[in-house]
Amino acid sequence: MTQEELDAMMKGDFDENLISDSGKEDAKVDDYRVKANLSWPPPPPSDEHRVVHQLDDVAREGEEKSSQIFDILEAIGNDAQQAESRCKRLEEGLSAIEVSFSKLHKRFPQIKEFECQLERVAQLKTVNAELTQIVQKTNDQSFTAMDVMQFQDIHRQKIERVINVMRALSHYMNSLFDTNVADEKRVSSAVHIIGDSNDDVVDEEDIEALIAAFGGKK
Repeated sequence: MTQEELDAMMKGDFDENLISDSGKEDAKVDDYRVKANLSWPPPPPSDEHRVVHQLDDVAREGEEKSSQIFDILEAIGNDAQQAESRCKRLEEGLSAIEVSFSKLHKRFPQIKEFECQLERVAQLKTVNAELTQIVQKTNDQSFTAMDVMQFQDIHRQKIERVINVMRALSHYMNSLFDTNVADEKRVSSAVHIIGDSNDDVVDEEDIEALIAAFGGKK
């Protein structure tokens, strides 16, 4: 006798004490909270638990964030190139000023201001050279960061491969367990039967008592 058949017999005013209440610590059908001592039911198939759905989100969000990072790095590289170009123009201007003051200092050596300006131009050229090195280093680092960011594309490919394998397994399992018999036409099965480790089973005496009690209600 199946569990559904027993439940149907017990819809009347039947004394439920005929069946033992031991072993009823199983989870409720609608209780999907994970507990250490309960293995059923599994988590519901919501967005929080659908692993393929979550992997799709990870791949999509990772691709979007990587694209944004690439845009930022490209902007940094463009700014660095413009800064380097301006440093080069500044170097050319300082060199022209240096030539002019050199001629003036050579023509009028008694004027100390020309010599002071020559020293100041030399200092500015040193600072400009340092700035040029910093800008070039920033530009190189932006390109290096772009190369490092290629790992995201590799990770995306790995995730997509996992998704494809999981989807293939899902289709395979669905095909493997597919049947032409509708579930509503199947005979229901008992939750526990004799021989299970769970003590909450219906034995022959319980069945006879159920039949006897059910027949006495006619």
